[in-house]
Amino acid sequence: MSELERLLERYPKLEGCREDILKAFLAMEDTFKKGGKLLICGNGGSAADSDHIVGELMKGFRKKRPLSQEKREKLGSLSDHLQEALPAISLTGHQALSTAFLNDVAPDMVFAQQVYGYGRKNDSLLAITTSGNSENVLNAVKVAKALELKVIGLTGPQGGELKKLADICICVPGESTADVQELHLPVYHALCAMLEDAFFEY
Repeated sequence: MSELERLLERYPKLEGCREDILKAFLAMEDTFKKGGKLLICGNGGSAADSDHIVGELMKGFRKKRPLSQEKREKLGSLSDHLQEALPAISLTGHQALSTAFLNDVAPDMVFAQQVYGYGRKNDSLLAITTSGNSENVLNAVKVAKALELKVIGLTGPQGGELKKLADICICVPGESTADVQELHLPVYHALCAMLEDAFFEY
């Protein structure tokens, strides 16, 4: 059973998101195939989700992801404690940069500044906001679009402004912020698992 089918079997209420989850996976897969990276941002619980996703992509999630023999020869014994990674950066940390920009420039542009600084050809932005209307996230999306990055949204049932701006938007059901966040986790876990299966054999 595929990871997507497994997700939908466990969470039938996500059936309406099937097509967008698949599109999100294909967009991320294309990003990594082309040598790009995934930038991720969100506030509060979605900030924690941003960090969580990076943790699943930058090291083994369900697989050990051993290095190739060629890389092992270059790195020697260091390779015993390294794993293959899918490059991802959470924009929610970097405390010195974030607090300086919040204080000195514009609080609602802190993610946008990082997208501008990190964003390169073939990169994608995963923007997470349960309402779809978080101003700092939307500003990051606008900068990403201007730089021609692919934008994937992860939000709640209405989608808000994010749904209008994103190239792909996964709008999970839920009557409250907590409901939406509870469904974001299995969605992004499934996406991480699907990506791991696409790039790593074991």
